[in-house]
Amino acid sequence: MKLEIARGLFLLAALGVTTAAMAAWDQPRPGVLSSQAACPMPRAPKPHTAAKPDHDLLLFLFGMTQGVRANG
Repeated sequence: MKLEIARGLFLLAALGVTTAAMAAWDQPRPGVLSSQAACPMPRAPKPHTAAKPDHDLLLFLFGMTQGVRANG
């Protein structure tokens, strides 16, 4: 088979695969969401329930990092 014929067949096969891929592409169109489908907004945290650091956890993590270091 000549090189020109092989290149032509390869080009036709590549175009066929590209055409099939574009035909199979299914991208949803943009649409408006209804208010019933949307998730409700979370409530704002109250000031007296602000997150406080857990000192026991911080101490545990510090101890774990000290134990990982090489003795030398």
